[in-house]
Amino acid sequence: MDIVCLDLEGVLIPEIWIAFAEKTGIEKLRATTRDISDYDELMSMRLATLKAHGLGIHEIQSVIGELSPLPGAKDFLDDLRQSYQLVILSDTFYDFAKPLMAQLDWPSLFCHRLVIDDAGVIQDYKLRQKDPKRHAVEALRSLNFRIFAAGDSYNDTTMLAAADQGFLFCAPDNVKAEFPQFAFTEDYSELRAMIDAAASAP
Repeated sequence: MDIVCLDLEGVLIPEIWIAFAEKTGIEKLRATTRDISDYDELMSMRLATLKAHGLGIHEIQSVIGELSPLPGAKDFLDDLRQSYQLVILSDTFYDFAKPLMAQLDWPSLFCHRLVIDDAGVIQDYKLRQKDPKRHAVEALRSLNFRIFAAGDSYNDTTMLAAADQGFLFCAPDNVKAEFPQFAFTEDYSELRAMIDAAASAP
């Protein structure tokens, strides 16, 4: 059996933090894992910025409620699930993702959790584990699944390396330049063709 593991933000849905930055005008919140490879550094900056501006989970969820999957994403997943098992591996948070998962018909999602107080202030974040995408792929491979993976950011590259074959999807030039070993595309149809070709290889 084959499993396709996909990143979420930037691959299937818009970047939530960028959408929130655009809504609030806070430029610092535009930074993502495409820009900063150290996830703890990135999240520490985000939480400090939220506190400095008096913003919390309710304001973020209000913006998320206005978002939709990227054009073609749902059709891509619907078609993909006819031939493959599907798991979404993301460094987002369950507190963010639920409305968008509903629009994608609830694919399996492995991500993290936020620590939120009664006033809606985000106090901290809890990783499911360090380097979770790689660990998930390695665990699935240990169960004798073949894994094909796609993502767009620095935090996806260990997942791509651990998979039987990994692909960059809509990745920025800096990530493509640093990881030339991964084929890349910006088109769902082409990504599907690349997955099918890898799956049919001996």
